[in-house]
Amino acid sequence: MKIKNTLLLVLFMMVQSMYSQDVPVKEIRGKIVADSVAVDRINIVNITTEKATISDGNGFFTIPAKEGDVLVFTAVNLEGLRKKIEKQDLEQTLLLVKMNPKSIVLREVIVNDNSITAESLRIIPYGQKKYTPAERKMYTATSGGGIDGLLNTISGRKAMLKKEMIVEKKEQLLARFANFFEDKYYIETLKIPQEHILGFQYYCVDDVDFAAALAAKNKWKAMFLISKLAQNYNEIIALETK
Repeated sequence: MKIKNTLLLVLFMMVQSMYSQDVPVKEIRGKIVADSVAVDRINIVNITTEKATISDGNGFFTIPAKEGDVLVFTAVNLEGLRKKIEKQDLEQTLLLVKMNPKSIVLREVIVNDNSITAESLRIIPYGQKKYTPAERKMYTATSGGGIDGLLNTISGRKAMLKKEMIVEKKEQLLARFANFFEDKYYIETLKIPQEHILGFQYYCVDDVDFAAALAAKNKWKAMFLISKLAQNYNEIIALETK
């Protein structure tokens, strides 16, 4: 009986595998519409295959998909949308996707947990500013005031420490940026050449809005902003190679 059940299980898995291989993949052409809201640069991700694309100025897009795949549509000014691809969607010449404008402004949410921290252990007072190494050096150089502060200003130490703080902050943002996207997203979706990816990352963290999105770990907003930044950066590359 056990052998029979095992054979049936193996046969079932083989049939499932053959069926999944027969499911056709199609380049879906679609159009996003939304009431009184721009529909260009909308992020579309096939979370089943991890393929991604961006809509053009009129909301049109193309993305490979098959029956059962799930597409996720996101934008800063629109409510997120998930759509499972059905058989009839593949048969349409143009897939129409209706998105709704965001009507609720999210407020800051403070989440309290029971994790052990220096504050919870009363090592430091609650709400005390936490300094990075560069900020700590600057605080030490300027907190004394008087002749020490004057000497630090004359010697150029303050200016040097300010530059060090800027570099430190940029390095922190770049480290966080490195975990956001894979190289194929830059190359296939944003059309950034492989050899220019690092330069493009530096270009992005210099953008105030993008840097704020990184600092807040807001990946969806970063994806929305990075599309325009990629377009500008590619234009810069094109001018430099002429």
